[in-house]
Amino acid sequence: MPPGVTESPAARDAFASVPIMRAAYASTFDDDNPLTALVVGEQPEPALPGPDWVTIEVKASSLNHHDLWSLRGVGLSAQQLPMILGCDAAGVDPSGAEVVVYPVILDKDDPRGYSLLSERHPGTIAERVAVPRANAVPKPAGMSFADAACLPTAWLTAYRMLTTRGRVGEGESVLVQGAGGGVATAAVVLAVALGKRVYATSRDAAKRARIAELGATALEPGARLPERVDVVIETVGAATFEHSLKSAASGARIVVSGATSGHEPKVNLRRVFAMQLEILGTSMGTPEELAALLALLQERGISPVVDSVFPFSDVEGAFARLDSGEVFGKVVVDHTR
Repeated sequence: MPPGVTESPAARDAFASVPIMRAAYASTFDDDNPLTALVVGEQPEPALPGPDWVTIEVKASSLNHHDLWSLRGVGLSAQQLPMILGCDAAGVDPSGAEVVVYPVILDKDDPRGYSLLSERHPGTIAERVAVPRANAVPKPAGMSFADAACLPTAWLTAYRMLTTRGRVGEGESVLVQGAGGGVATAAVVLAVALGKRVYATSRDAAKRARIAELGATALEPGARLPERVDVVIETVGAATFEHSLKSAASGARIVVSGATSGHEPKVNLRRVFAMQLEILGTSMGTPEELAALLALLQERGISPVVDSVFPFSDVEGAFARLDSGEVFGKVVVDHTR
């Protein structure tokens, strides 16, 4: 409060009556050191914007680079602060059913036509999160909350890249650029599970060894492939895009969902039209695709690749791990600890 101003008893009582919960949220922005903008503390319980919304008790959440970008101020304005972070979660709905939270909210005011949790509506790294009822997708009974929390962003994006957008077919091959991150690692596992010949690149020798353990042929960035591939999973951008073009077979689909190394690569258009290549953008997926992904994992007995699990009491440690650049797979937060 300003100096010399005394808060009235009524105002204190009104604030005290607001239900609160623990949450991890962006308090400010810091482009150079995003972790300094992270606060773990009390925030108001989520409000329900409409009758078709429900409150989910979060059991586990997982982190994405989207959360670090939010702390840098990308996609948020100062007027939206404090904003609870997190897109991904699994938990329990008001009926007691175990669900996976689909993080995409239809939004006519956003140029994309949608927003993600933690952009306009509070996110999932909290005790509870409010979502439209249709966004609570049933969780398979045999899947842990921690595994389920890995899926709605990275794994769903990878699934859509391979299937809906990449249209990967029988006997086809796949190149995954920059394996190690959440989407790329998921793409390796899913492509192998679908029976494809999979090649994956990484600058890190230790990550290449782990990629090989997942069933892919691991290569250094820019390496010549044994064959030209039918689908390229591209999340790196400028650093790898020329290699993606050169590695693509005639009629191949290069599916792009990120550009961590830069979003303005040089593109040889003669190669694009001569080889009849398709360059396809994508982001996230639909609730139906999330349900199909859950069914595939259950059917094939596949578990997400988890880098590490942190208790909610050490959310800061989870963010530091993600920010380290050493992650292989997903960083999970256990909300029960």
